Amino acid sequence: MADFVQTLMSSLATGSLYALIALGYTMVYGILRFINFAHSDIVVLGAWTSFRLTEGLLPAAGFDPLDRETVPPLWVAAVVLALSMAICGTAGFLMERLAYRPLRRAPGLNVLITAIGVSLLLQNVGQLDFVFGASPRRMPSLLPAWELSRLTFGQGEAARTVAISLIDTVIILASAVLLLLLEFLIFRTQLGIAIRAAASDPDTAALMGIPVDRVVSCTFVLGSMLAAAAGFLYVMKYPGINQPAHSIWVLLGLKAFVAAVIGGIGNVRGAVLGGFLIAAVEQFGAYYVSSGFRDVYVFALLILILLIRPEGILGSSLPEKV
Repeated sequence: MADFVQTLMSSLATGSLYALIALGYTMVYGILRFINFAHSDIVVLGAWTSFRLTEGLLPAAGFDPLDRETVPPLWVAAVVLALSMAICGTAGFLMERLAYRPLRRAPGLNVLITAIGVSLLLQNVGQLDFVFGASPRRMPSLLPAWELSRLTFGQGEAARTVAISLIDTVIILASAVLLLLLEFLIFRTQLGIAIRAAASDPDTAALMGIPVDRVVSCTFVLGSMLAAAAGFLYVMKYPGINQPAHSIWVLLGLKAFVAAVIGGIGNVRGAVLGGFLIAAVEQFGAYYVSSGFRDVYVFALLILILLIRPEGILGSSLPEKV
């Protein structure tokens, strides 16, 4: 039971990160019907921007970035998160405005090649020494390594203890707040109505007075801000930051894309469901079967879902126009 609870906590924390990233994929696809393969690089931008901002803010607040023992006040983490989301939201806006909007009526292959090109551009620019560099770094501590509680299962020598860490709790709660805010925005606001209308039929939405270009830009900004939050929370949990073109970032974005497909690409709630589902399969499979095949479990689940329900768990098939 202790092992199950510990694995469940890891699944919830990892699934929260996957869900935040997957939402960027699914929101863009819902409106433009193409996969923004540069979205995973926005996550990298969020992670490295958080690192650079922390390096700059800690000395200003009177703390040493190399000191792993002293933890700065929580306002530092809040400021880093807010600025990182703002920077990545701006990057998402520029990406849509400069790279994707001119190709709005172009064939899908052109847009796909452009997305790959934008991804490669961000990776290579990120490796420049005056940007982020090509060397791995370590994120300074912004949260204390506290254990909020310990749960004991069993008695005597067979007793097992489960530690619930502050970082995992913050990841789960912060992700839950962001997901609820997005849910409210999509289904309870005028902007959300415009986003859903543009996703359903952009031409008709434009005829009804909805500024489709502005709505698309807002979608990119929202997805990029969620990706920045995921990047920030990721380096809080895993402080070792790999260089921007490392394969671990590609795999992280690919798993989030798998989550969006499994949940139903284009469905916001499906992306969240898919994120938690693949995290559970990955974590429980790694613990109870073999940790060497944790990636295999994720893609095996993708194949299984596509065979049983090609449109995803919460997705719906689009009628083909003749």
